[in-house]
Amino acid sequence: MKPVVVIGNGPVGQTAALLLARWGLPTVVLDERHARDLVGSKSICQHRDVLDIWDSVGAGARIAAEGVTWTTSRTFHRGTELFNHTFVDAGSSPFPPFVNISQSRTEEILDEHIAAQLLIDVRWGKRVVGLRQDADGVTVTCEDGTEAEASFVVVCAGARSDELRALLGVRFEGHSFDDRFLICDIRTELPEQATERHFHFDPEWNPGRQVLMHPSPDSTFRIDWQVPPDFDLDDEMRSGALDRRITAVIGDRPYEILWQSVYRFHARCVDRMRVGRVLLAGDAAHLVAPFGARGLNSGVPDAENAAWKIAFVARGWAPPELLESYHDERHAAARENLAVTSATMDFLVPQTAEQAAYRRNVLERARHDPAARALVNSGRLVEPFWYTDSPLTTRSPSRPVGGRPPSGALQDPGPGILAPDAPWDVSLRFRVLAREGFLLLLTPGADVSAARTAAERICAPVRVVELVDGDPTGVLAGALAVRPGEVWVVRPDAYVAAVLEQPTSVTIETALRRALAGATDREESEHGVLPTVR
Repeated sequence: MKPVVVIGNGPVGQTAALLLARWGLPTVVLDERHARDLVGSKSICQHRDVLDIWDSVGAGARIAAEGVTWTTSRTFHRGTELFNHTFVDAGSSPFPPFVNISQSRTEEILDEHIAAQLLIDVRWGKRVVGLRQDADGVTVTCEDGTEAEASFVVVCAGARSDELRALLGVRFEGHSFDDRFLICDIRTELPEQATERHFHFDPEWNPGRQVLMHPSPDSTFRIDWQVPPDFDLDDEMRSGALDRRITAVIGDRPYEILWQSVYRFHARCVDRMRVGRVLLAGDAAHLVAPFGARGLNSGVPDAENAAWKIAFVARGWAPPELLESYHDERHAAARENLAVTSATMDFLVPQTAEQAAYRRNVLERARHDPAARALVNSGRLVEPFWYTDSPLTTRSPSRPVGGRPPSGALQDPGPGILAPDAPWDVSLRFRVLAREGFLLLLTPGADVSAARTAAERICAPVRVVELVDGDPTGVLAGALAVRPGEVWVVRPDAYVAAVLEQPTSVTIETALRRALAGATDREESEHGVLPTVR
């Protein structure tokens, strides 16, 4: 079997390689850099469900343990707290809602797991300059003249992937924002802010603009200031203005600057995330403003979505058409993130007099009017995308899914939504069980024989389990709000593909085939026994 080539060895590429290896596929990772550049905090805020994905390759618990856990987000206007959010969990996840840890440290931890994985070959100093596809695979050509033959390619080369996007013929449409943002990682003692995210509108120490503050491990804090388009960091450092800026936020106490940078925000997305045997993921496919932590926390689900679908096509468990659903699902996720973050930027950086007047009115009202607080937009924090409109999802009339609930509220689970986690049996978690392949979860009263018959017709890993056997405490049943006689079809990324009421074997088989874009019959497979997921 030709390996899968992953272009880019950042967190998204690392995740893709580890997940592909977990499905038993050899992977070659190419990166144009000559070594890891462990500089700055970069993407520091990791969501619970991303930690869960990393846990499937052995890294999630360690990343969570080393990171700073926070459960509360506070929003201020001119020094007055407007409101705060404390996050809840639909089930019983072992992971906190968010942890903060530098991207550099995350990469180091993922590197350790890659080093222990025999199926992954990492090659530094390999700048890709050619991608040639045919019916059998992809030939990847590097600047040094070397080539790699691939069955599939996942492009995870980050924001500066213009040449790769051009090779694939995809457009990267959108725009950039004029305002700049200054980041400083500082080490100091601020025990009262050690476990909270603070967002400040128009504080006296950055009048007319915003400041965001996040805690990090080892008494480190990341501060983001919105600054004018003509901001000059070198001049700020020479004049002592940077010191005054930091002291205004943290008070008169010792501190050490660990890293500083100035950057612009972009809102861009490729028009295609799949080009034949090549899939684009992460910043190579989409760029969003960071308010709401929707960058890396969207790129990692890209990697998981790509990995299981490539694995199922490569092993003959699903037809090549399954790969098109990668574009359908993750492009829709990217467009939602663009819409959410663009609305945030319009509130943070008004582009018209009308927008500015609206913002002033909302912020003033929010001090006293609870209804106005819902209109304050400091960045809706990342949530798993819903695949309710995916061609792989079977809709359920009894479980309709409406629009997004208010920030921090829970949505009743149903088709297209990520299943909640909960303990399973004695020593397992439900999502761990789900990620071994497709899962048919039967509630009391469902026809076990019909489910097993349907599973046996599909040449893909399909496991049949009964809720009563693994959920003695009822936590999962409560989180799913199950009803008697249901069969829940759960995908290998723990998303619910269907919820079927008193289904026959034909109904279950139809839902499975839809979720696999038309699966091969078991007796037609040439791949023999289905392997255990690594």
